[in-house]
Amino acid sequence: MKKPENKQFILIFAFVFLDLLGYSLILPLLPYYASDFGATLTLVGLLGTVNGLGQLIAAPVIGRLSDRYGRRPLLILAVSGTILGFLLLGFARSLWMIFLSRAVDGLLGGNTALARAYITDITAPKDRAKRLGLIGAAFGLGFIIGPVMGGVLSLAGLNVPALVAAGLSIINLIAILIWLPESLPPEERKQMRNNPHTAFNLSNLIDELRRPCVGPLLLISLFYSFAFTLFQSNFSLYAKDVLQLSVQSTGFILTYVGLLSVIVQGFAIGKLTNKFKERILIITSIVLLTITLFIWGFTRQVWLLLIILAPIALSAGILNTLITSQITKAVYKEDVGGTLGLANSMQTVAQMATPGIGGLILSSLGPWALGAASSIFMAAAFISALGKKTGLSDLDDQQPCYQQTSN
Repeated sequence: MKKPENKQFILIFAFVFLDLLGYSLILPLLPYYASDFGATLTLVGLLGTVNGLGQLIAAPVIGRLSDRYGRRPLLILAVSGTILGFLLLGFARSLWMIFLSRAVDGLLGGNTALARAYITDITAPKDRAKRLGLIGAAFGLGFIIGPVMGGVLSLAGLNVPALVAAGLSIINLIAILIWLPESLPPEERKQMRNNPHTAFNLSNLIDELRRPCVGPLLLISLFYSFAFTLFQSNFSLYAKDVLQLSVQSTGFILTYVGLLSVIVQGFAIGKLTNKFKERILIITSIVLLTITLFIWGFTRQVWLLLIILAPIALSAGILNTLITSQITKAVYKEDVGGTLGLANSMQTVAQMATPGIGGLILSSLGPWALGAASSIFMAAAFISALGKKTGLSDLDDQQPCYQQTSN
């Protein structure tokens, strides 16, 4: 018989997979759909900006509220917002409805940060990296399968993927309502509501950035996000303009990267963290990414690209998972949701900024500068990781880092 927390983990794994599957169903088709309503290239770009701004504002709010009132009610709210956003998109009759759908999805989102907070609640610190890695694998699988599935569904109409995505989100909502229990006990939620430190206000969220360990870890996450999304968001342009690859070939290469990331997060993280300290794995991954992203900028042959992409994908999968694991161990339990939401917002900043920055660098200086810029961001992450207040060397005993530094 499965332990209750194992059943909960399986539900959250399925939740993340279906959530990202639904999101990636509509992502590649959104420009074509919006163009049917007369959207210019600039307006198509603004669709992503509107969604990103919504996430930037909402993620820490929803995360902090989940610390005080529980993960389950906020998951219900977030998934309901996702359903509404997809339905607005599927039944859109004008461009403003498409913009509204993306704004609603952004402002009522935060699904992934809430899922990670839930996993943190039900998982012992020693197993956290492994389970967060599996959640990352579910995330990756959704992104690998979704675009292909969305392309097939679009043959029946460009709005069909959005309606199917809404259906997947409805399945998620039903599963939460019927099977998923609250991960925070009532007494803990009451204690958090009575704790002024967990009150929802901007100063409490900003305080997280000033705390020993937590602030530097968030900074590492931000630098990594800029480096990797600079690479990721401009890879298709690089493949088209530099390597002269077709759309199909670029898609196959991106699938290859996604599969490598899924493998390392789903299967290798647990084995690696059993053998090595998380801080060693984080610093090694940062160094490897710094070197390989720099080399990528000078790569002009497909065979060499495939070789370089392997350490990039594997290091990114390890780093993304372990930084999240370290953040959950660095904070008190009552801060987990808010801090993960804040980390999510910082990643959103990178996702919004890098397409434009990367396009400018690529067109004016060339691909070598794109690789160099990504490498510089990773070098900044390396410097942050070596700082005295980072706490990477202190988190293996699972005591909140800023409690340690005050002792």
